[in-house]
Amino acid sequence: MIILGILLCIAGIGILCWLLFTLAIFALPLFAGVTAGTWSLNAGAGWLGAILVGVLAAGLTLGVGQILLGVIRSMWAKIAIALVFVAPAIVAGYHATHGIAKLMMPSETWQIVFSAIGAIAVGVTAFLRIAGMAAGDQSGRGMVQA
Repeated sequence: MIILGILLCIAGIGILCWLLFTLAIFALPLFAGVTAGTWSLNAGAGWLGAILVGVLAAGLTLGVGQILLGVIRSMWAKIAIALVFVAPAIVAGYHATHGIAKLMMPSETWQIVFSAIGAIAVGVTAFLRIAGMAAGDQSGRGMVQA
């Protein structure tokens, strides 16, 4: 039974890490949605209004980001937009890795080292996914078709 528990723990950590890497590019829309929803709840919109405003803000943030990546031609501007989406992913990756590291090792120094490594890994993964989204829109528009 102990071995089964260890294997299930490793599988759970693996699934959570996969989920973190997969959903890292949605950190900015999530933060924007939660912030807008919290603001609207405190402004008196009620629970339903806050959820609606949060979902709308998150969708708008993601949609505007994708439109900007598709429309803007300057590489520096695309990198800047990608970095705006990557920064919250780095913060989320740091905190997720730090939570796992706190469970696994007692030394605070090593917790911070592994948390920084996890943040870098999540940030690079998110940047590559966003760069793939930006490169995916290059479908040959403007090229002469023979």
